[in-house]
Amino acid sequence: MTKLHFTAAPQAEDALAALRARFGDAGPDNAEIVVALGGDGFMLQTLHSFTGRGKPIYGMNRGTVGFLMNEFHQDDLMRRLDAAEHAVIHPLKMTAHNQKGAVDARAFNEVSLLRETRQAAKIRILVDGKPRISELICDGVLVSTPAGSTAYNLSAHGPILPIGADLLALTPISAFRPRRWRGALLPHRAQVRFEVLESSKRPVSAVADDFEVRDVTAVDVVEDRAIAMTLLYDAGHNLDERILAEQFSD
Repeated sequence: MTKLHFTAAPQAEDALAALRARFGDAGPDNAEIVVALGGDGFMLQTLHSFTGRGKPIYGMNRGTVGFLMNEFHQDDLMRRLDAAEHAVIHPLKMTAHNQKGAVDARAFNEVSLLRETRQAAKIRILVDGKPRISELICDGVLVSTPAGSTAYNLSAHGPILPIGADLLALTPISAFRPRRWRGALLPHRAQVRFEVLESSKRPVSAVADDFEVRDVTAVDVVEDRAIAMTLLYDAGHNLDERILAEQFSD
């Protein structure tokens, strides 16, 4: 039988105990598959926890939205795992600069820059070293992976990206000027740099998934193809299908 390791958000402790009693738990080092119980936020935590360990992750929804998760059922778990379809995703690497130096972090959904005060942020955007927006006046701006394109990016009216697309979404958040700029689609190899203008007067934070750096002066974002994580989905309900269906939903 496939060796499993179960991990769960606090609200899924009962389900965790039931599954461990039924299937056992090989532990994080010996398991062949990690089963994560929770919502999308917990899936992101699990991805970060198991980065670089080469273990596919199968999520079951015990949270709210559960876009990245499968439906929760105990009875046919092994059959579902045997038939599961694979989705390979890559994170973004964020290098955030402030007066203290530089901090690196990874994001499987998005890297976002957000104003810290009542005043709008002013941000210069460069792509592959070339200035593209000299001054974006906004609440913020983000770079999203295909896997994250249905999350914050979609709420900010950014495009939904197919999971296999070699693209990143660059999306403004409540842009004031240029008023008509709605963002851009970038090749996955693009190197994006955000320079915060008037940073002492208009402070900005940078967030990679749930990791925040305050008072940034510049942020560099690139896709990290050296890291590949595999998500498992029930046959016929893979991430490609979910992202496609989302484009036709109400």
